[in-house]
Amino acid sequence: MKSILRLRAIARARKTTTPRICANTNGQAFRETSTSSRSTSSRHEGALPERSPAGAAIALLAAMGIALYAGMRVERLISKHESNKAPIYASNHEMHTALDEIEGELRQAREQSHRNFGESLTSNNDNAGTRSDQGPLTLELEDLISTDDTDIQNHAFSEWSTSNSTNKPFAIIYPETTEDVSTIARICTKHRVPMVPYGAGSSVEGSFSAPHSGFTVDFSRMDKILSIHPDDMDCVVQPGVNWVTLNKTLADAGAGLFVPMDPSPTALVGGMIATNCSGTNAMRYGTMKDWVVNLTIVLADGTVLKTRRRPRKSSAGYDLTRLFVGAEGTLGFVTEATLKLAVVPRETGIATCSFPDVKSASAAAVRMMREGMTGLAALEIMDEMQMKVINRGGGTLKSDGKSRRLWREEATLFFKFSGADRQSVDADVRRVEQIAKQFGGTKLESASNEKEKDAIWAARKEALWAMLAQREEGTEIWSTDVAVPLSRLSEIIDVSKKESSELGLFNSVLGHVGDGNFHQSVMYHPSDKDETAKVAKCVQTMMDRALEMEGTVSGEHAIGLGKMKSLHKEVGEETINMMRRLKLAVDPFWLLNPGKVFEHKAEGRK
Repeated sequence: MKSILRLRAIARARKTTTPRICANTNGQAFRETSTSSRSTSSRHEGALPERSPAGAAIALLAAMGIALYAGMRVERLISKHESNKAPIYASNHEMHTALDEIEGELRQAREQSHRNFGESLTSNNDNAGTRSDQGPLTLELEDLISTDDTDIQNHAFSEWSTSNSTNKPFAIIYPETTEDVSTIARICTKHRVPMVPYGAGSSVEGSFSAPHSGFTVDFSRMDKILSIHPDDMDCVVQPGVNWVTLNKTLADAGAGLFVPMDPSPTALVGGMIATNCSGTNAMRYGTMKDWVVNLTIVLADGTVLKTRRRPRKSSAGYDLTRLFVGAEGTLGFVTEATLKLAVVPRETGIATCSFPDVKSASAAAVRMMREGMTGLAALEIMDEMQMKVINRGGGTLKSDGKSRRLWREEATLFFKFSGADRQSVDADVRRVEQIAKQFGGTKLESASNEKEKDAIWAARKEALWAMLAQREEGTEIWSTDVAVPLSRLSEIIDVSKKESSELGLFNSVLGHVGDGNFHQSVMYHPSDKDETAKVAKCVQTMMDRALEMEGTVSGEHAIGLGKMKSLHKEVGEETINMMRRLKLAVDPFWLLNPGKVFEHKAEGRK
């Protein structure tokens, strides 16, 4: 211990270049290096002076002591943050002040944008000014900042999520540029205002709820496709771009490329990145993280960074891109993304097959996956209750665009096939039919043209909307998902379905069985506390069972508000603490989407 204290004394006496953690007038952390160390380094440019062995040993010991001292200071800083009381957020008065400041700076930016745009027209230079090629920024600030009650309610509540907060955002802000987002973040940090990102509002785990109020930052106005590089097979987009619109744009341009993710048709790129979404195509193409090349990020203090450049692969430094994908906006806000694009398959196919029960259907799905069929691109399941829901809603539109089709009310598998030629696709269709027959499946019904493909697949894509349309007044849908290793899939689906059926309530199972991910939905009355408690217990039991099977509590819905406790069970306290340290490093005041993924440690002790 004496030697350590002695080394610390040497370190202090030498006024080393060890960075110090300081705070500016706004309380924001920054790094400072002593003046004496900078002047010392300037005196020793060029070759390093020779040292005797004894001198080198002393220097090494001093360096070790300095490193130990710096490490202890950082550890104390982290411990201090984590042991403090829960974060203190802005009062309503302070949020009013912050909103006024944001409005003032956004107004200045727009006035400058209009001046630049006018100058660019005068000089006939399309590259002059801010966004001159697309026109000036919105001048009417009432379109960018809203405190309307209806607007606030729409951003606070989701009818397809049970993870809604009783608190609401103080205001909704609609940025148009990365600079807007940086301004919002900087001022919010100054006044300690929570910031909640919002995309399409399709989260089922409360990812956009505002449990600590604050400002909701709605990215739907940042909806520009900034560039498409067909030869590089990538594109650059803002977070408010809808993936369906993006794929239509690519198709209209004749690029022969598409974004292979297939989540809700309402989903926007920013939310897809924030939740690491997937969808029906994940079995073939992977999840969102596999298709993000780089990101432009705004941190809590307004700092703007780009995670990497545009090559399809890189091993340069930390993979910050993956750090922000799936973080639900708790580490930074995505304002631009470069996405890889996939080649549209030359040949595709759609087919469906019914089974006696959901266990047989899921067991058949697992067997099909083990066959290694390269042309099997998606494998989806819907139980008999889900098929009844489709029929109660009038079925699905047939390929003629007029009449409607009613479905067999049995557990059903839906298949997508793709390949380089028709022969390979047809061969996989025949093999799938052979396996289905072994598990009691009916003959495959295959589509023969594009309209028939769309008509068959519509049953799967319309499943959630069909449930919402038939939801009784006063009820809500508790929808959640888990994922398990393929070998345990049939078992967990069968047991979960039996347990949920014992509730005596409407319940259904559907999902992406091709990658071990399924969803369970239960319709219940939230006003009935006993009923709500039983449903909550049933859902929790399903998630616990998934963990017992070495699975996950969230295959594609993220964590949000609804699954924070289950995340602790899944990864453990040490892993959660590591996540906390990462968040504290970039968001020391806990302002970015607070109350999601995991709690501040002080909050967790309550």
